[in-house]
Amino acid sequence: MLVRKGRDKMKKVKILTITLVIILVAMIAFGGIYVQYQNRMENKVKDYSYAMDLKGTRNIRLKVNTETKTIIKDSEGKEVEDSSELTDEQIAEKGYTKEEQPKNSDDVKNVENYKKSKEVIEKRLKKLGVDNYIIKLDEQTGDIIVEITENDKTDSIVSNINTAGKFEIVDSETNEVLMTNDDIKTSSVLYGSESSTTSQGTAVYLNIEFTKEGSKKLEDISTKYVKVEETEDTTEDENTNETTDETENAESTEESEETTEKKITMKIDDEEIMSTSFDEILKTGKLQLSIGTATTDKNTLQGYIDQATSMATVLDTGRIPVVYDVDANEYILSDITENEIQIGIYVILGLIVIALIVLMIRYKTLGVLGAISFIGLAGLLTILIRYANVVLSIEGMVGIVIVLILNYVFINKLLSKLKEKGKYIEVQDVKNANKETNKEFFMRIIPIIIMVITFCFIKWIPISSFGMVMFWGIVLIAVYNVIVTYNLFKIKESNQIGGKKNNEETK
Repeated sequence: MLVRKGRDKMKKVKILTITLVIILVAMIAFGGIYVQYQNRMENKVKDYSYAMDLKGTRNIRLKVNTETKTIIKDSEGKEVEDSSELTDEQIAEKGYTKEEQPKNSDDVKNVENYKKSKEVIEKRLKKLGVDNYIIKLDEQTGDIIVEITENDKTDSIVSNINTAGKFEIVDSETNEVLMTNDDIKTSSVLYGSESSTTSQGTAVYLNIEFTKEGSKKLEDISTKYVKVEETEDTTEDENTNETTDETENAESTEESEETTEKKITMKIDDEEIMSTSFDEILKTGKLQLSIGTATTDKNTLQGYIDQATSMATVLDTGRIPVVYDVDANEYILSDITENEIQIGIYVILGLIVIALIVLMIRYKTLGVLGAISFIGLAGLLTILIRYANVVLSIEGMVGIVIVLILNYVFINKLLSKLKEKGKYIEVQDVKNANKETNKEFFMRIIPIIIMVITFCFIKWIPISSFGMVMFWGIVLIAVYNVIVTYNLFKIKESNQIGGKKNNEETK
C-alpha cells in the first residue's frame, strides 16, 4: 500500500514537472521574454519574418540618370581632380576648360548593361539576406522596380541597392588608378577582441580578398607605398681651429629620423574612404580595414557592423554599370489588415479550445494530458518557425493550421488505441499503441511529406513558406510526440502494470 502511494506521488510530480515546462514554453512562445533595456522593455524572443502579403511592401523605382556633370580639363585635355572649389576666374587663369558630360553616356545605356545592373542588385538583395523580393526590368528605358518586405532594415537595403559600387585605390598625389572592382575576389566582415591602453572591446574589420592578379598588384603597391624610416647621420666639426679648456677638436653627432610616406587613397563611388600608407608588404592577397574603434557599447558596435556589412555587400557584388536615381520609394499597405488577421487567429483559437475540450471529455485524464501535450507542440512550432527563419505568408499560416490538425489527429488516434485496451492499461500497451500510431500516421502522410519537401525548394514565397512550415511541423510532430506525449501517457500508466492484479492486491 505504501509502495503504491509512493509511486502515485512520484508519478504526479513527474507529470506536474512536464506540465509546468510546457506551460513555460507556451508563455514564451505566445507572450515572449521581456527584459529592461534603456528605460524600455524589450522582447528577447525573435519576431516572425513576414512575407509581403502580410507585412506590406516597399516599392522602389530606380530610374536611369539623365543628368550631366561638369568636367574641368587642363591644357593637355586631362581631367583636373579636386576642382570643385575653383572659380571661373581661376579656371581661366590656369587655361582650364569646362565640359558638360552625361553621367550615363550613350554607349552605357544599352540592354546588356541594364540586365547587368539588375543582376548586381539581385546579388545584393541575396547577400543582405532578403529572400522575399520582386525585381522587374524595363529593357526599353532601363528602369528597375524592386519590391521588398517592409521592416526595420528596409531603408538600409534601399541605400545599398542604389549605390553604384565603384571601387578604386589611387595614388594620393597623382590620382593614378592602381586597383579597381575587377581586382576584388570577395569581401566579408570580421570581428576581433581588442584590449589596449587606448581602446578595448570588440573591433570590426572589413576584409577584402583579391584575385590572383589583384593579389600581385596589392603586393607591388604595398611595396611601393610602405612606410620607410631613413636614418641620416650628420657629423659636424666644431671649433676645429680654437683651443679651449673645455673642448678641443670636438665633434657633435646628430641623428635624425625622417619618415617618408607615399600614400594611397581608397574610394567608393569617388568618395574617399581612407588615405594611408602600408605598415608592411602584403603578400597574402588580403586587406583588412578597421571600421571605427573597438567598443563595448552594443548600439555603437551594431552601427560599425552595419557599415562594414554595407561596404562588404557593395564590394562583393560588383559595380552597377549604369547610374540610377531613386525615382520612387513608397510603402504599400497589405490588402489584409491587422484586424482581419486577429479575427482569423481568434477563430482558430476558438476551434482549438473546442477540439481540446472534446478530447478531454472523451478520454478523461489521458485526454487532459493529450491537450496539455498539444499546447506544448503549438508553442514550440511558433518558436521553431521564427528561429528557422521561415518567411511567413498567408499560405504559411494555413500550413500552421494544417500542422495543428495533423497533430490533433495523431494524439486522437493514439488515445483511441489506448481506450481500446480497456480500463487497465500497462506500460507495454502504451508502447505498442505509440508504435502502431506512428507507423499508421506517417505511412498515410508520405505523399504529403514528398509534396512538402518539393515545395521547400520552390523559390516562390507563397509556396516555399507553406512548404517550410509544413516541413518543420511534421518533423516536430515526429520528435515531440515520441519525447513528450508518449512519456506523459507512460508515466500516467506506470503503476498499472498488472492492472487488475494490483487492484486485487490492494483489496
